[in-house]
Amino acid sequence: MLCTGRAIESSSRYYNAIGAQGPMVFFNGAVVVDVPGLRHISSNLMSLDVVNFGIDVAHSMGIHFQVFLPAEKNNWETLLIEKQCPESQMYQKHTGIMPKMANLKEAIANPNLKGCVKAMFICQESLVGEIRQKMHDRFGSKIYMVRTFPTFLEIMDGGVSKGEGLKTAMECRGLKPHEIIAFGDEENDLPMFKIAGFSAAPSSAKENIRQTADFVFGSNAEEGLAAFLEEWF
Repeated sequence: MLCTGRAIESSSRYYNAIGAQGPMVFFNGAVVVDVPGLRHISSNLMSLDVVNFGIDVAHSMGIHFQVFLPAEKNNWETLLIEKQCPESQMYQKHTGIMPKMANLKEAIANPNLKGCVKAMFICQESLVGEIRQKMHDRFGSKIYMVRTFPTFLEIMDGGVSKGEGLKTAMECRGLKPHEIIAFGDEENDLPMFKIAGFSAAPSSAKENIRQTADFVFGSNAEEGLAAFLEEWF
């Protein structure tokens, strides 16, 4: 079962490769979707005033900002950007998702739009802290911010986390915490660690992730997770 910050579209190659089906967690818990049919089980959308402020921050700092809008029935979410730039091209290469270009202010003014799945700043690593502070000063606990890559700062509704998404997926599957092992290596994985009965991280993860996990296995470069699974199962 995937429990990921990635979009469903960029995750499909992975769950298809291992033949995994059923309720899974995407966008750091903002949506829980039954794959491969793409039936949306739950979604927790972020207020559009957060997106509007994020656009202003991005414009004032001259950095890239993008948003994922909710999916229409049995489809992918829509990624919107204002213009192509090195950051958007890197994200496209990283995920395989083709963005649509639009004026973001006009796009979120659509009266039929109920909210945003996820917004995202992509910028120099040195600017992430400043952006995080600006967003926190304005919205506090109303939003959930997480760094999923050195240059990625993701913004979602305050009720979103991988932990909350995992709870929903577990309920749908009839699973209890003692039946779950969570594997992760980034700060967005920590809420998932709290829900799972057992958590494990690679030795290549950040120190606070390793310290929180119940077990540390070999690094990604050493195919540590594969070795762990082969040894234990």
